[in-house]
Amino acid sequence: MEDVSTVSTVGERTRTRVRYFVLFMVFIVTTLNFADRATLSITGSTMQKELGLDSVQMGYLFSAFAWAYVLGQLPGGWLLDRFGTKRVYAWSIALWSFFTLLAGVVGALPAASVVGAFFLCRLMVGFAEAPAFPGNSRLVAAWFPTAERGTASAIFNSAQYFATVLFTPLMAYITHAHGWRSVYFVMGGLGLALAALWLFVIHEPKAHPRISRAELEYIERGGGLVSLEQGAAAKAPLQRGALKQLLANRMMMGIYVGQYCINTLTYFFLTWFPVYLVQERGMSILKAGFVSSLPAVAGFIGGVLGGVISDGLVRRGHSLTFARKTPIVAGMLMSTSMVVCNYVDSQWLVVAIMSLAFFGKGVGALGWAVMSDTSPKQIAGLSGGVFNTFGNMAGITTPIIIGYLLKQSGSFAAALVFVGANALLAIFCYLLVVGEIRRLELKPA
Repeated sequence: MEDVSTVSTVGERTRTRVRYFVLFMVFIVTTLNFADRATLSITGSTMQKELGLDSVQMGYLFSAFAWAYVLGQLPGGWLLDRFGTKRVYAWSIALWSFFTLLAGVVGALPAASVVGAFFLCRLMVGFAEAPAFPGNSRLVAAWFPTAERGTASAIFNSAQYFATVLFTPLMAYITHAHGWRSVYFVMGGLGLALAALWLFVIHEPKAHPRISRAELEYIERGGGLVSLEQGAAAKAPLQRGALKQLLANRMMMGIYVGQYCINTLTYFFLTWFPVYLVQERGMSILKAGFVSSLPAVAGFIGGVLGGVISDGLVRRGHSLTFARKTPIVAGMLMSTSMVVCNYVDSQWLVVAIMSLAFFGKGVGALGWAVMSDTSPKQIAGLSGGVFNTFGNMAGITTPIIIGYLLKQSGSFAAALVFVGANALLAIFCYLLVVGEIRRLELKPA
């Protein structure tokens, strides 16, 4: 194992800030990750009209990504633990980008074949993206001390909102000006270029050519797992019974179920929200694309603020449990405000309420910070995979349930109640199930 003394001695007494560049790269990649997930939410109305699809068929198309994404979580987490984050993540970016691009290619097939081929492409995008968020969690655990981990996790998690701000108007314009297939060509090409850049600039803490000894020691003293990618920690086989221990632990199960509820809000905004603006509120696809970015700006601000508040509470001496739970509970309470949209008519008032709900969702989206705090060191990737499996089951259920609610009622009223109820259930999980937040220690097999 490489010793701290082998790290570059440039600026040993001056603490570098290499970890912030690593976080920047994680943020950029996660932005693209969510933009590729959301392509169908922007192109969906045009596709639905062109291909003659009903709301239930669209619900299944929306959920295709999540079926494979969920199935890929445990294998993806194991691959991260076995082969390291850098290589596995690079392959993940390249593959999901390739299948995103391919979705545009199959769009040129005869209409009878497009839906099935497109569904398969979305499945493969989901499977390829599976290692991404467990990889993010591993990178944050390795590169950041505990007192900075909430902010770092909130920043990469807030990329989902930045993706909407940056790419939703762009994808709406491309759909309007060049057709829905062009969106997939552009997004796939961007991802392939980013995969090559990732391989060039990402390194583990002890092997990074620009990190100073002072920064490395600061990270390690503060609880950063700087050796996570090395030796036995990265190469160890899956411990017998490790998965069972995760699922039998009350704290972990409360976190897992809470993430499912929080992700129900995420997938509503990623899938049906632009359709809601077009079909329920009478906006054009171009206007909906731009309007969708406003709640996303609020979500981005809330996402960063939630992490800053949480880490600030840690630095002020509050327990990790209080520091993580307080923003989660407050944020989820704000998210329930979306139900008020059922009682207002003004388009801009709807956007304002949805912005408040999205802001609250951002504040409360600290699940990945909690994962970095609680995952057993030996199986950080697998633990993140289990967490993401539970969380992204919402990507399967949310679009389909909303599709059926729409078909039955003809409006989004019941759908908003369903999403708001999940915010309340997330509060229940963190207040009454999770208990003390601490790192889980695996028992010997």
